[in-house]
Amino acid sequence: MTETEEILKAHEDHTGVLDIQSDLAVHNKTELGRAYTPGVAVISKMIAKDPSLKNKYTVSGKLVALVTDGSAVLGLGNIGPAGGLPVIEGKALLYKDLAGINAIPIAVDQVSADEIVSTIKNTAKSFAGIHLEDIAAPKCFEIEEKLNEQLDIPVYHDDQEGTAIVVLAGLINAAKVTGRSLDFMHVVINGVGASGLATAKLLYAVGIKHLTLIDVYGVVTANDDRYNKYQRDMAKTLNTPSDMLGKQLTDVMDDQDVFIGLSDKHLLSQTDVHRMAKDPIIFALANPVPEIEPEDAAKAGAKVIATGSSQHPNQVNNILAFPGLFKGLLESGITHVDAKLQEVVAKALASVVANPTADEIVPGVFDDQVVKTVTAAVVDYANTL
Repeated sequence: MTETEEILKAHEDHTGVLDIQSDLAVHNKTELGRAYTPGVAVISKMIAKDPSLKNKYTVSGKLVALVTDGSAVLGLGNIGPAGGLPVIEGKALLYKDLAGINAIPIAVDQVSADEIVSTIKNTAKSFAGIHLEDIAAPKCFEIEEKLNEQLDIPVYHDDQEGTAIVVLAGLINAAKVTGRSLDFMHVVINGVGASGLATAKLLYAVGIKHLTLIDVYGVVTANDDRYNKYQRDMAKTLNTPSDMLGKQLTDVMDDQDVFIGLSDKHLLSQTDVHRMAKDPIIFALANPVPEIEPEDAAKAGAKVIATGSSQHPNQVNNILAFPGLFKGLLESGITHVDAKLQEVVAKALASVVANPTADEIVPGVFDDQVVKTVTAAVVDYANTL
């Protein structure tokens, strides 16, 4: 049986990878009355008087909604809501297995941002938090902004906050390996969609000011109307010179310390790496094929190399962030994943690797300290508020 056949069989045999499991036994009239009627009438009346009690007496207090429209699935592109379901179903499995968090996958049609916001808002009483996944930019920015304004539960976009957190964690340790200071790093981010823009914002927030953003038309500048409002606003924040308009990746690689790729395969050349500063740091995170193959980056002089793949050392993957982060959110009652919290989590995640090396700047995805450390960091942060 081929690997593909084994994958299909595993998912077909179970009709997916998730089940709903009961927490109470129902084997007699007493147990039935306690779990369902007439017992639930007591709880329903209480919640009717005080809706907040739903979080104490119903699954809504521990259930996360994993929402996608399948418009920007990493490595696959726009494959539609149904096509996006296996991804969020898999993440729901990881939530449960790694952090004990109950999450349910929800696919929504590719409608306007306002319609998606309304759909989530109108069902939000069923959930303790919202995890957005694989929704294309710039719509995802608008959706998250509006949900944060309108809901009193945490809203988290894994492609934005999750990626930014893990990239920063890796960069903290890569800086130690190469003897650099974060504040003085010169960083190129290639690919300024949801992940790239969120990463740029977080790096800027922690003091990395020398950022150059590159996307499909070249350097992102505030005066380039081909880029969306969110991209242009970030370029304005960075004071990117307007005369950089149209310059391509290869035009800006001289003396750069770090390349962060959140884009597409084979966009970075060995020549580009040669032109970077001594001992450059390469995060080639495109999946399934990176912007430059790790062996090519190494031959060109890269000191630290990370990818998004488990086939190579230093896998920068959101799985290092979201299970422990959401566990911490639910335990602490924090309702907003702001830049400061992202920084705290990134530093905690970096600390899991006590003595970073070129081949280990982030912990492995199955390191049992990851979820514990990230959860504790969120709870400790909440205690400072």
